[in-house]
Amino acid sequence: MIRIALADDHTLFAKGIEGILEEHEDLQILGLFPNGKELIDFLPGNDVDVVLTDLNMPILDGFGVLDTCKKNFPQVKLVVLSMYDDEKIYRNCLQKGADAFILKDADPDELVFTIHEVFEGRHVQNFARVIQQANQDNFYDSFRVKYKLSRREVEIMRMIKDGILNKDIAKELSLSIQTVETHRKNIYLKLQISSRIELVNKANEMNF
Repeated sequence: MIRIALADDHTLFAKGIEGILEEHEDLQILGLFPNGKELIDFLPGNDVDVVLTDLNMPILDGFGVLDTCKKNFPQVKLVVLSMYDDEKIYRNCLQKGADAFILKDADPDELVFTIHEVFEGRHVQNFARVIQQANQDNFYDSFRVKYKLSRREVEIMRMIKDGILNKDIAKELSLSIQTVETHRKNIYLKLQISSRIELVNKANEMNF
């Protein structure tokens, strides 16, 4: 079980994240907080594994959360949720100890996988990956809806179809090999296939 605390002053967004994460049996939300101070006050005496924090909050902002956690709660993993795809902000967060940086308009699956990666110590930090989180294309929506695939799964499916190996997909997308293998397993399950040949055939049927 991964125990999570979230700080964000936008209640609807925070409740939405809570709803997404609660769909996963191994993720437990211990608390939602409207600012960094209330989050920090909650940490002593509570076994939080991962903190999700917004950057712009009253009283104590996300940068203050990063500074305080790294000083007083170094065992807690830190994931920044941000609206800004700005590399300077990204670098600043990393320098202050962030374990991951996620855009708020990223696919929900991206957040779930990132939490698992960070918790297990296999997250790969890369700004290009941050930018890719919110990228879509014209084909994405219809294919995603039909097979209930995430944006990342569609991207990896394309690469599998092209014959790219897991280790090369991992390198290209700044993911761990284990994460790519998990995505691949999920793609096969959703498409109800068991081999790359079947994946290629399915993609061809969809003019993918």
